[in-house]
Amino acid sequence: MTYDFDLIVIGGGSGGVRGARMAAAKGAKVALIEGDRMGGTCVIRGCVPKKLLSFAAHGFDDVHHLAGYGYKIDPPKFDWSVLIAAKDQEINRLEGGYDTLLERANVTVFRGWAHFSTPHHVQVGEKTLSAERFLIASGGQANVPDIPGKEYFLTSNEVFDLPTLPPRIAVYGGGYIAVEFAGIFSGLGADTTLIYRGDKPLRGFDEGVRAHFYKELEKKPLHLAMERSIAKIEGSPAGSKTLIFQDDSTLEVDMVMAATGRSPLTRDLNLANIGVETRANGAIKVDAFSQTSQPHIYAVGDVTDRMALTPVAINEAMAFVDTLYGANPRQQSYSNIATAVFSNPEICTLGLTEQQARAQYPRGRIYTATFRAMRHVLPKVEEKTFMKILVEDGGDRVVGVHVVGLHAAEVIQGFAVAMNAGATKAQFDATVGIHPTSAEELVTMREPSQTWGN
Repeated sequence: MTYDFDLIVIGGGSGGVRGARMAAAKGAKVALIEGDRMGGTCVIRGCVPKKLLSFAAHGFDDVHHLAGYGYKIDPPKFDWSVLIAAKDQEINRLEGGYDTLLERANVTVFRGWAHFSTPHHVQVGEKTLSAERFLIASGGQANVPDIPGKEYFLTSNEVFDLPTLPPRIAVYGGGYIAVEFAGIFSGLGADTTLIYRGDKPLRGFDEGVRAHFYKELEKKPLHLAMERSIAKIEGSPAGSKTLIFQDDSTLEVDMVMAATGRSPLTRDLNLANIGVETRANGAIKVDAFSQTSQPHIYAVGDVTDRMALTPVAINEAMAFVDTLYGANPRQQSYSNIATAVFSNPEICTLGLTEQQARAQYPRGRIYTATFRAMRHVLPKVEEKTFMKILVEDGGDRVVGVHVVGLHAAEVIQGFAVAMNAGATKAQFDATVGIHPTSAEELVTMREPSQTWGN
């Protein structure tokens, strides 16, 4: 058959844009379809604006800490509108950059929401487009709890564009998005409550990390409402909201944010009618090469619900291009991928949790360090940094590294290279640390704090 395009990419986020322009660079005739702003979740309403607001949220603390170094500063004032305007300017710049990249790569862009009409045809508005292959990179969407008054919930889609910062905010959830936004709002001066149904946030993270992080949260100007669930919300769109918990207690706030997870965005693609299999949550089933149950249709990124990280989506897209258009079949590896939570304090994890390491290896060692970062000494800040290394005894290989504290993500990136190279604890020990830094602790831990299997 003759098709309009060799490849149609559905979704203009990081994975979709990378896949489209790299396939075009290999000589394919490519189109990309996007119904929203170019850049996807990460650029428009995810990691980029969130990191910018996270930087801002440390401002009051930074000014306070400077007093310990001899500075005398008038009480700082914060203007939410200035921050949001600056954020918007940067997001617009990045969005324009994506448009430019696609234009230079000769990728044809169609604006609108796509749905399949046949296995080789998609409808975009009034247009019908055909392609030999498809790459679905439509991303995900925020979940909202199905409770009475759910219309009062805001999500990460809306909070970046608030005209003012509400004085009283509740964040509902216990995952990384919840703790990040709770830290942002409280850091910027809002009276913030983090509500979670569990005993402490970040279920699934290393238990030592969770315990240390929770202790640090208790030191922050943040209300913690653990083991609580919202039964319903009452109020008005422009006024205050009353959160009614399952035990009938209440909390009055000006804004409530739902940070209760995300789901793959596949609802309107019409996948069932063309034989593309999905999971119960809408995630597209794919094999190790990102191929769906339809051999000519592939999917990458959050829509597959494998590992919802922007760099992972980009690498999945590159593996797709190398396999289909580069004569270099390869799969994306999901081991030893460092992940960061830009909370306050910051968290970074790499490799296995202690729970996973104990289950996977018969014998192992645990090294931990808890200390006050040097930057915090003179201001007399009580925040403690926590580091943890997991080692399997069979080959002395480091299988997990976890950091909670100042600049955790910047610290751990290089250790991800080491772990992917198969670094051993002996090689960590043989590495000379940079003094004085927090990072040097990861190469100076000599005595295990705990062992298993011995």
